[in-house]
Amino acid sequence: MAEGDDSSYPVETTKKKVNILMVDDQPAKLLSYEAILSELGENLIRANSGKEALEHLLKIDIAVMLLDVSMPELNGFELAKIIRQHPRFERIAIIFVSAAHLTDADRLEGYRRGAVDYISVPVIPEILRAKVGVFVELHRRSEQLAELNEELRLLSKRLLVAQDAERRRIARELHDGLGQELAVAKMSLDAVLARDLVGSRPLVTDLVTTIDRAVQQVRSISHLLHPPLLDEVGLVSAVRWYLEGLTQRSGIQTSLDVQPADFPRLAVELETAAFRIVQESLSNVFRHSRAHNVWVVLAQQPGQAIISIRDDGKGVGTQITQFRPESIGVGIGGMRQRVKELGGLLRVANVDPGTLVEVVVPLSSFSKEGRAAIEPTKRQGERQSKSLVTSRPAASL
Repeated sequence: MAEGDDSSYPVETTKKKVNILMVDDQPAKLLSYEAILSELGENLIRANSGKEALEHLLKIDIAVMLLDVSMPELNGFELAKIIRQHPRFERIAIIFVSAAHLTDADRLEGYRRGAVDYISVPVIPEILRAKVGVFVELHRRSEQLAELNEELRLLSKRLLVAQDAERRRIARELHDGLGQELAVAKMSLDAVLARDLVGSRPLVTDLVTTIDRAVQQVRSISHLLHPPLLDEVGLVSAVRWYLEGLTQRSGIQTSLDVQPADFPRLAVELETAAFRIVQESLSNVFRHSRAHNVWVVLAQQPGQAIISIRDDGKGVGTQITQFRPESIGVGIGGMRQRVKELGGLLRVANVDPGTLVEVVVPLSSFSKEGRAAIEPTKRQGERQSKSLVTSRPAASL
């Protein structure tokens, strides 16, 4: 490569053109605006009336509108008001063009209707081109930011899915690997103990007790990472099992209210997220709340599922209920992200006494076909269940 040749450096890709809508009832003015703005290299669209402008808005995305104030039938102020009433058009930059002298009251009215700037007639080409160019660039930057946010959202979703899959994998390996080895060792020691070898009974008995504790710990860790009940039976059974474990290990009294009593199976993604939200909420209760009681509600109403966790502890700070980034931890941040991915709402509030965590998730986004994904994991869970000791361990914290 010759010295000074920068051909190896990446070249900026061609910018995507944005749409500029010019609205005026006088064709001559539209031609004049088009000649002035053509240097920007964007898509220029003409409309001779407010009605025609609305037709364009419904068909394509507009970044900037150059809008004549004085038009018959539907003037610029009235058109701007109609546009701003629709959420889809909130981000359009509207620049009013007026040949008449506008008072401060007129300008204020225009800004209230959604104007971002004014241009007076006769139009100075350089000023018009500069102002439109600024709003075009702002629109382009906004689109780029929206694309980056979407990429971050998708990345966050993939990370959550990968995290759940890794938990399931580790749980299975703990059970099928270490758990089975410990079980074999215990059976071998039981066989030695049955022979009643002289002097070996106390030592073997201690070893059997130690292995029993290790087996229980492996099961508890495995089930907390991903409880087989979640795949085998569903959310209600998994939550009930977890609550029983919380009570046994911490002394906190728990209550589960299921509405309706025959609570149905939900989509895999929703059941996993719901269990993680309950799990994280109860972990926070155990670590921080000093509560004596916890009430959990799982409810299905028309079109939505509701998860509610309430304790009678000391409550949380206002910064947490407002989800201020510097105040919320990884746990609440993770819950919030899960709920956002599900299209739901998360609320954390202080009650008297204690804290309420409430999640509302729409069910319309989850198809029944999503249940098919349960079957492979369910079969794995059934294989695990057959090899477990008959009593299922309570959850440890």
